Amino acid sequence: MTTTKKISLDVPEEHSGIRLDRFLAIHVASQTRSQIQRLIKHDLASVNGRVAQASRQIHTNDTVILEIPPPRTTTLTPEALPLDIVYDDADLLVVNKPAGMVVHPSAGHFDGTLVHGLLHHVKDLSGIGGERRPGIVHRLDRGTSGLIVVAKNDLAHVALAQQFKDRKIEKEYIALVWGVVQQGRRIDLPIGRDPVDRKKISTRARRTREAVTRIAKAEQLDGVSLLHVAIITGRTHQIRVHLSGIGHPIVGDSLYGGVRRHPAPHLRVVQRLERPFLHAHRLSFTHPRDARPVELNCPLPDDLQFILDAVRSITVERREKHR
Repeated sequence: MTTTKKISLDVPEEHSGIRLDRFLAIHVASQTRSQIQRLIKHDLASVNGRVAQASRQIHTNDTVILEIPPPRTTTLTPEALPLDIVYDDADLLVVNKPAGMVVHPSAGHFDGTLVHGLLHHVKDLSGIGGERRPGIVHRLDRGTSGLIVVAKNDLAHVALAQQFKDRKIEKEYIALVWGVVQQGRRIDLPIGRDPVDRKKISTRARRTREAVTRIAKAEQLDGVSLLHVAIITGRTHQIRVHLSGIGHPIVGDSLYGGVRRHPAPHLRVVQRLERPFLHAHRLSFTHPRDARPVELNCPLPDDLQFILDAVRSITVERREKHR
């Protein structure tokens, strides 16, 4: 039976005067900072035998004890969902998530999520994400398809989370947007929860966080642009909000102005889209065990490739007519 792990630390002189949560984040490598905050909140950290808050200042020769309870067994039911696993080893796997699949259980989505499928395919997921998010290091929106990395153990989870925090993981998306967008454009707009519509993220939020997006490649078609988009930060809905914010919403994105009831006749084919034209096609990171580079790519899914082929064909026809 797994028991609670206790870590005892004596405060050295060079760390005298810093906050308890910062001290633990420095010295307990097996836990993320958010996990440490959660443990402190549940009275599992003490200084000199007394339960302490995260903001408590510690001093030379104080004794800090952190209790780490064993991972809770998930109560979610594994489901034999078809998963497109593009990479798999002892520490992690990478899945090509289909559009329409929610990453983890949430209000209104109690089954059929990626987590339910992972619990069927993988028996040793990292527990750091919590009972409802085992192994989940980052997310993709329900309507977005593409690559997502999943940790199989806590050490891999911590290492990958740190790479995301340090902005060392490269993520590139393919998006079809309205209008003309130039290659090389950088979008630096802080974003946060919309003050009016809580389902949306906005550049007009009262509380915002830094968000940076870069247009790595751009192909101008007739009335739309096909973009390869790199994100320097990974905020919720970041690409969708940023592209909408500069007047070029993603085609098919009903939440951020990308659905047009009356598009130009030659672009009516995009009305077949049932979700935003957004796909996470490239993922690059350092392997948490041996530090080797890992780079993965996955092509556009059939629904998006069909639209792109049609728009390209129409663009060629119209350009030839105007020669």
